Amino acid sequence: MNRSPAFDPRSFGKVGVLFGGRSAEREVSIMSGTGVLQALRSRGVDAHPFDPGAQTLAELEAAKFDRVFVALHGRFGEDGTIQGVLETLRVPYTGSGVQASSIAIDKRLTKRLWAAEEIPTPAWRELHAHSNFRQIVAELGDELIVKPVREGSTIGITKVTTHDHNELAAAFETALRYDDVVIAEELIDGRELTCAVLGAGATARALPLVEIRAPGGNYDYQSKYFSDETQYLCPAPIDARLAEEVQALCLRAYNLVGARGWGRLDLMLHQEARGDQPFLLELNTSPGMTSHSLVPMAARADGIEYADLVVEILAHAALGVRE
Repeated sequence: MNRSPAFDPRSFGKVGVLFGGRSAEREVSIMSGTGVLQALRSRGVDAHPFDPGAQTLAELEAAKFDRVFVALHGRFGEDGTIQGVLETLRVPYTGSGVQASSIAIDKRLTKRLWAAEEIPTPAWRELHAHSNFRQIVAELGDELIVKPVREGSTIGITKVTTHDHNELAAAFETALRYDDVVIAEELIDGRELTCAVLGAGATARALPLVEIRAPGGNYDYQSKYFSDETQYLCPAPIDARLAEEVQALCLRAYNLVGARGWGRLDLMLHQEARGDQPFLLELNTSPGMTSHSLVPMAARADGIEYADLVVEILAHAALGVRE
């Protein structure tokens, strides 16, 4: 059964699909955007590719798009930058607005916001060249995840489980190659889940949860986009009441950031003495749309085929700033 509402493709006008860009996730964005472009055309939408990494903003303005699907990932595409350009051009776009995009791309800011509102997220510390790495380990524990705060697709991330040869310092240097702000986060040992969300505010809805089982528990760039060994279970095989609680928590976290249109929240489910405890890791406001991507997978479990999902997201393209 197809649960996606019907939309008239002619009502969208001339549509631009923005993909590629200049971030470290350019390759993934090209895969996502190509899929989106083909899906829109298969539904009769007048869709055209546009690569901000190779074309100018003047060309974007000259294209006279009636709305755009943002399939960019990472900086310059998922961080509020292109959203601000589109607001200035008055071209409705998919996904979150300028403020929510700029918050969500920054794992540090997102975690501060969630922690202030008692959304469970792993403990963390910002790292600097002069940081006392031994003190960081004493505060967060021996097993850590080191991340550049404004990258996705696990780019620049290192799992640190030993400290015999300055592993934490080396992980910091690796992350620093991708961003000038780096955090160390306590490693949550448990089941890895993701929750896709469609809509905004009171009308936002969570799709079925996906559980990710990567080889060796290492869900890295290769496992995400190119490996056939990673297992995805959707709906996630967890208790129905727990699934509802996790979905409600994710909706609350999504709305706290001010996200809209669509998004994906990544989390760990940790087994504690008092039961399963979810810890939210991050919010993606322009999730992947490749053949291995998780939002289309969750949508299929909810009765929404890929092309219909893309059309539904496009139908809710909007501007965030009123004139």
